Amino acid sequence: MTYVRPKFRHPALPKNKLGYTMAYYEGALSTLCAGCGHDSISAAIVQSAYEMSIEPHKLAKLSGIGCSSKTPTYFLSNSHGFNSVHGRMPSVATGANLANRDLIYFGVSGDGDTASIGMGQFVHVIRRNLNMVYIVMNNGCYGLTKGQDSATADKGSKNKSGNVNLFETIDLASLAIELGASYVAQSFSGDKTQLVPLIKAAMAHPGFAFINVISPCVTFNNNVGSTKSYDHVREHVEAIGTIDFVPVKEEITTEYEEGSMKNVEMHDGSALRLRKLEQNWDPQDRLSAMNAVKTAAARQEILTGLLYIDTNTKDLHNIINTTDVPLNKLGKDILCPGSAALRSVNEGLR
Repeated sequence: MTYVRPKFRHPALPKNKLGYTMAYYEGALSTLCAGCGHDSISAAIVQSAYEMSIEPHKLAKLSGIGCSSKTPTYFLSNSHGFNSVHGRMPSVATGANLANRDLIYFGVSGDGDTASIGMGQFVHVIRRNLNMVYIVMNNGCYGLTKGQDSATADKGSKNKSGNVNLFETIDLASLAIELGASYVAQSFSGDKTQLVPLIKAAMAHPGFAFINVISPCVTFNNNVGSTKSYDHVREHVEAIGTIDFVPVKEEITTEYEEGSMKNVEMHDGSALRLRKLEQNWDPQDRLSAMNAVKTAAARQEILTGLLYIDTNTKDLHNIINTTDVPLNKLGKDILCPGSAALRSVNEGLR
């Protein structure tokens, strides 16, 4: 068996503005379990990058340890990549971002990688508002170590072994809003129509963009009693409405159905368009967004879509006022200005 994709593609495949077909954004064949929701998320990432005409060499994908953290192998093989230590992906992303602000940073994590061993890293990368996309492939269990409950497993849910979870869940979307993340969304791996525009908008957002994706584990957490199974999610998902990402300066060709509509303008002039909103809340009001998530949880529903966005945010580079030139491109004359400059600094500290 091979894990290498065949190189042949039909010569008439459509191409994006850069002249690339979708195949150019793919990776190796997946070694995950057949039917794993993570593969659907990988496919959504491929489609998002293709439709946005992103040059793969201008994107860096990072991950930790876990089933989810294997997925960067399965998309954008022509981009940069770094598989880090369990729970430590945010630190690597922070260092890389500070060294080269010109890349798009795409972090992939799991519920164990983020909500347990990596919780401290997750908290601080949010408060620093690092300019990156952070996707959690959330299945409520540890798939690599035989399905133990993770910190995101709902209280009262039952795993494949029949054990009932006795502990309260960590709601990552609510936590991200609470900590000040400037873009927070939630989706389901089986809803590509919703997930793709959310990923595209996250890549266009100038700050920390968090997407919590419920991604059922078909091997260890797809049983009756699990609140992360395909059947349970389909029965309890509550979408906020239809979402379209409208790239800047592109003709809008989508036909819109009747109903209310809200445009959330991105920093580059593009827009995230929300249609048929059914929830009574404002995605640009943090308290309102938190209330909507908690209200849905009280009804045992999973609220999906764009939950919160701050369109006036400042990322880490703007907060600490770094140079516009990436640090890895600064010359010796700037990095080592000489003894006179050092004396001036020392005098200023006296």
